[in-house]
Amino acid sequence: MAKDLVIVESPAKARTVGRFLGKNYDVKASMGHVRDLPRKKLGVEISEDGFVPTYTISTDKRKIVAELKKAAASARLVYLATDPDREGEAISWHLVEAANIDIDKTRRVVFHEITKPAIEEAFANTRDIDVDLVDAQQARRILDRLVGYTLSPVLWSKVKKGTSAGRVQSVALRMVVDRQKEIEAFMPVEYWTIDALLGVKPKENLLEASLVSIEGSKKKPEITNGNDAALILEDLKGSGFVVQSYITKESKRRPSAPFITSTLQQEASRRLRFSASRTMILAQQLYEGIDMGSEGVEGLITYMRTDSTNVSAIALTEASEYINDKYGSDYALEKPRSFSKRVRGAQEAHEAIRPTSVLRTPETLRNKLDRDQYRLYDLIWKRLVASQMAEAVYDRTIVDFDTKSVFSAKTYTFRSTGSVLKFDGFRILYTEGKDDEAEEEEKGLPILSNGQEMHCNELTKDQHFTEPPPKFTEASLIRNMESEGIGRPSTYASIIGTIQERDYVRRDRGRFTPTKLGIAVTEFLKEHFENIVDVGFTAGMEKQLDDIAEGLMQWNPMLQEFYGPFDEAIETAKVEAVRVPREKIDEESDEVCEKCERPMVIRGGRNGRFIACSGVPDCKNTKPLTIGIKCRECNVGELAERKSKRGIFFGCTNYPDCTFAVNTKPISNPCPDCDGILLPSGRDNVRCPSKECGFRGSITEFEEEPESVKAGLAS
Repeated sequence: MAKDLVIVESPAKARTVGRFLGKNYDVKASMGHVRDLPRKKLGVEISEDGFVPTYTISTDKRKIVAELKKAAASARLVYLATDPDREGEAISWHLVEAANIDIDKTRRVVFHEITKPAIEEAFANTRDIDVDLVDAQQARRILDRLVGYTLSPVLWSKVKKGTSAGRVQSVALRMVVDRQKEIEAFMPVEYWTIDALLGVKPKENLLEASLVSIEGSKKKPEITNGNDAALILEDLKGSGFVVQSYITKESKRRPSAPFITSTLQQEASRRLRFSASRTMILAQQLYEGIDMGSEGVEGLITYMRTDSTNVSAIALTEASEYINDKYGSDYALEKPRSFSKRVRGAQEAHEAIRPTSVLRTPETLRNKLDRDQYRLYDLIWKRLVASQMAEAVYDRTIVDFDTKSVFSAKTYTFRSTGSVLKFDGFRILYTEGKDDEAEEEEKGLPILSNGQEMHCNELTKDQHFTEPPPKFTEASLIRNMESEGIGRPSTYASIIGTIQERDYVRRDRGRFTPTKLGIAVTEFLKEHFENIVDVGFTAGMEKQLDDIAEGLMQWNPMLQEFYGPFDEAIETAKVEAVRVPREKIDEESDEVCEKCERPMVIRGGRNGRFIACSGVPDCKNTKPLTIGIKCRECNVGELAERKSKRGIFFGCTNYPDCTFAVNTKPISNPCPDCDGILLPSGRDNVRCPSKECGFRGSITEFEEEPESVKAGLAS
């Protein structure tokens, strides 16, 4: 009897699925996409009638396609079990086309977790390939090809060889560039605050109160200079303070929703310092299956590319039972908590990212997972369980104190606020990390009564300046892209990876700064291809792609509407656009060429940045871009910036005699314990990478940053 053929994307997924299906099924892996548009030409025929793509099977996939074709020909039925999203749907369609599989004997199976119940349910409820989803993915691929293939050569000729543009990547780059310009254009505004240290008795149980009103005004006083602040302090000399109002109210805080792709990437960046790509690699491993020893291979989380916060009834029941057993009924909900859709175009049939079994706690997997797998699973598990726990309850207290000037007779109102956690609820297990704002400080206030007199221990005036917006972190950039409707769950990681790989942005201590090249590319695109880098226009196209997926729009007319004006802009730019001057791209250096005495500049190449003479082609002198830190491994070379397929790293100039390298730019000061290098750890700390040493400390102990840098890194 002929077996049924099941096709999935990866060998790991094949092993896990095959274990659940048994011997009557032959499970094979396509190794991802089997065909695509050709690499070296446009691959799209453009005519008045529309767009016709020409797909080719890549050389490395020909053998796989031949094997799948042979297996499909002898199989009774062919089950297409690729991922449950648009890309997965397109892979299934391409498999049928490339391997010439009889469509009448194909079945599409979709599951959001790789567990036995989910697999059995999926195979009991097969369907046809969703042509609308395929069309949406085709439209996206062709659209991206039209932009990248035709626009990048313009950048090569007008900006710099090797530059590229992308329909979404260029918008993400613009966000970073615009934020940098906003920071640079920011003009700090001076303001002052007046604070009082009050107590029932002198120097006992003091609380801090801030001036919030003068003469009963509902508007907080604007104190713009030190003289005005000093006049207020002078006016308040000898004034007594009285409790005007004392109000305590109960407030509640809900837990965050279970993870979707974007929030998982953001939280993993904040808490674990994982890049978006690293997060997705680990999540893929957890989804496809982990060897559980005697239990076999098990998928530990649901599908990791999703924009839905839905959770299955089974998972909700498991979470409720676990919470009751572990924490008691006070922490459990009477009925499951649901979360409203937050993302445009979210596919509600999908689920949030969650553990496939709540009962499989992180501790039970500690010896089954590597360190990073464990940390990510722990985060996903806690987020899901916490989402179904009781709210945290606080007592929030607001106290207003009035004081009347003995000189002007003006009434000044000072306010003190406090918050005390009354019931921890979900916080016993999990609290969400923050990007740029500190967690609210919890502090209690003494019980006071209206009319009670207070002793003023101290009155102070403090100068402040408004701060610019912070530079983007990976987490905040993803959040911004999501809120603007730019990109989709499957694209965030690759977008951020691309703008770094192209040297359009650099990341320092977790924050993105655009390079001169990135700024030059953005400005060129803004001038000649405004729509391509316009957030609203790109978000509108994403909405149109969603409409195609839902069968509300045809893909060819959508492409035609875009391509006409875009093609005109391409032809105009070829003729009219002025080449960007080299000085707008090259970064300055402090070095002078020892051969011709011209200034040397920093340029980018295949292997990373280097220092080159500005007199090229007359002088071709080049040097490694060192960072002023001697290699403490060999004590001969210096550490220089290098580039590989994995990204930027810093290696010894004495290579290959010395192979020392680190992925993070070291700080200038040596380790105080072993005299080795120190690497930034998070935003504020440093660590010694030596296993024998292991020093940890605060970065402020070792180096002072310029105020401009501090402003950019401010949180």
